[in-house]
Amino acid sequence: MVHSSSRIHRHYAAVVPGFLSDLTGSFSTSSAQNPTVAIMEAAYADAGLDVRYINCEVPAENLSDAVRGAIGMGWLGFNCSIPHKQSILEYLDDVAPSAAIIGAVNTVIIKDGRLTGENTDGQGFVESLRTVSDPAGKQIVIFGAGGAARAIAVESALAGATSITIVNRTVQRGEELAAVVDSQTPASARFLPWTSNFNIPEGTDIAINATSLGFHPNADETLDVDTASFAAGMVVADVVANPPMTRWLQAAEAAGCTPLTGLGMLVNQALVNARLWTGQKLNANVMHHALEQALGI
Repeated sequence: MVHSSSRIHRHYAAVVPGFLSDLTGSFSTSSAQNPTVAIMEAAYADAGLDVRYINCEVPAENLSDAVRGAIGMGWLGFNCSIPHKQSILEYLDDVAPSAAIIGAVNTVIIKDGRLTGENTDGQGFVESLRTVSDPAGKQIVIFGAGGAARAIAVESALAGATSITIVNRTVQRGEELAAVVDSQTPASARFLPWTSNFNIPEGTDIAINATSLGFHPNADETLDVDTASFAAGMVVADVVANPPMTRWLQAAEAAGCTPLTGLGMLVNQALVNARLWTGQKLNANVMHHALEQALGI
């Protein structure tokens, strides 16, 4: 009877597709507005991969439980967003060199029970930026000093930017980020306080909003910057993907600048995530289309 049962089981497994998907996802608060799930699920399906991406609402006090759960359930890995990008560090076995400089992780790879942290925010941004301007040799101004700003500053510096200027309301945080970039990358860096009606310094090649200002549903918000200081030909970028053309980018375009939306950063980040988790290169066009559908644009 045992042999007969085994033969039946083997035959069943051979003709019926498996019902156990590999798992990836995101731990954040709040997770409901994260469109990455639409991007990843569409790209996994397009590639014929039996992998799922699950948005998980994980408050700060539950992060350790979520990490243990992901390991216990055999997840391939997960993204970390607010408020976990720095607190996740204590649970990792290894951290990629650029993520160590940034001091924050947004992507965790689980392999053989070991957790490795990467930061794909900056990598995704630089890849998007290269579609309109190579950061090598450029003078860059970054508004903000949070997780996205840290990642973009470090990766832009490692990509060859000549100088990085950090503009931030909180002096200590801004000075700290400028010091990290200045001491641990080839670029020179400085801090400028974000004063009212801030003037973008002359000679700036690329100006980047790395804050959440203008993010839906607060699309009427924009940066306290003198738009007269936009210079024609300057690249002006935003990390906000919803809406894609923020008030910041609209003002830049009207001044003759080249606008760069946050869509490319989000898609390129997802491409890197998928490669780290599955070893596969997914279809960027499928991701772009899925993101546009998810955002209704």
